[in-house]
Amino acid sequence: MSTLYTTTIGLEVHAELATKSKMFCGCKNDPHAGEPNAHTCPICLAHPGTLPAPNEEAIAKVLMFGQALNATRANFSEFDRKNYFYPDIPKAYQISQYAYPLLTGGELAGVKLTRIHLEEDTARSQHEHDGVSLIDFNRAGVPLMELVTEPVIHDAKTAGDFARELQLLLKTLQISQAQMERGEMRVEANISVSKTDVLGTKVEVKNLNSFKSVESAIEYEVMRQIALLEKGGSVKQETMGWDEVKQKTYSQRAKETAKDYRYFPDPDIPKLQLEKHPYFSKNRLAEIIPETPDKKRLKYRTLGLPSNQTELIISTEQIRNIFEELFVVQKLEIESLRLAANYLTSDVLAYIATNKPINVSGQHFGQLMNLVQKGTLNSRIAKDILVEILETDADPEQLAHERGLVQSSDPAILKSIITEVMLENPGVVTDYKSGKQVVLQFLVGQGMKKTKGAANPELLASLFKEALLV
Repeated sequence: MSTLYTTTIGLEVHAELATKSKMFCGCKNDPHAGEPNAHTCPICLAHPGTLPAPNEEAIAKVLMFGQALNATRANFSEFDRKNYFYPDIPKAYQISQYAYPLLTGGELAGVKLTRIHLEEDTARSQHEHDGVSLIDFNRAGVPLMELVTEPVIHDAKTAGDFARELQLLLKTLQISQAQMERGEMRVEANISVSKTDVLGTKVEVKNLNSFKSVESAIEYEVMRQIALLEKGGSVKQETMGWDEVKQKTYSQRAKETAKDYRYFPDPDIPKLQLEKHPYFSKNRLAEIIPETPDKKRLKYRTLGLPSNQTELIISTEQIRNIFEELFVVQKLEIESLRLAANYLTSDVLAYIATNKPINVSGQHFGQLMNLVQKGTLNSRIAKDILVEILETDADPEQLAHERGLVQSSDPAILKSIITEVMLENPGVVTDYKSGKQVVLQFLVGQGMKKTKGAANPELLASLFKEALLV
């Protein structure tokens, strides 16, 4: 396979917005409702004579997203009719944006963006085995943000990494749940290859619903196009699907252009003068916008956390919320925060995997970390208490005192225990004195048992060594 070709990739990503109601009507935004067509009205069913009314919350979420990416927001914007017929959009056009999107420019994960606009989602078609097709309109009219990148990506991994970072940003800003397996975030890749500076013919691969699919589809399509050109053939501009089982693309239809959609401004929706609307003001959005993943990375860098641990915390909402409270509200010392990061990305993450609810507050989790850091509790007892406070948000210090679990560092108390252990295990004492120093761990273990785990193991080992020299 020739390596002389340059791959050029642009991505189009659709994300369903987490709003209370749909884009142009008051129906509940719940596309995954168990009962089909439970959340519908004459507007999202496209009854004649109905009038759409734009969702302010959806517009504000898109503008807030653009603010996080330093995109240029429009002073003037409007909605357009994108004309095409398909069973899941019965009014034969989709309300979208064309000439005047809400946002242009911006950058994410080193990839420059072209535009970000807002539109309505379509209904969901379900094709039965007997040839009958059913349509569920719960998704029809759900606010859908579309993001288009510049064609500046040159390999599948960069495309996959961009999609991952986009999903993380959408979730962190609470703009979209962005669950790809549920269709809440869908990626389309425009791919071309060329031996020259002139871009090759673009092929679009639609509706990729996992990061693995994004990368696999791009890798396959690049190889397919190069193989075709090497044989003297030509690449057709078309829309392709991705077969997850066969791991190959397949032709769906000829690629439409903007002219095919016959865009024109929707006459039923007033023009948007964004700067005149207080709900969309930059100052208001700046006050409510959550901290972005990049800002969290910079903040956590001061702690010296490994990058993989930082990413785990940032990308897992439950442990991120706890860590943020420790960092911002409880203001734990650096050593306690590092310890907390270790517990969160190991023990707490394992607990989350059991699908049990977490009820712990940052206050009590922080107290536990401080108790361990100060040596009041040893790590084994802390892990036992951790499970209980995760379930009940119990006060860890109170638990430790009530159950006699506070780590003992009193040499006088520990020396009496050491004497008991040595008297009960004379053979082990003889082995140690004859040079088998490995048996020290056994003696320490016996001492820990007698203190029910409350002894300081390092101090216990040190005192055993002293006693064994006699």
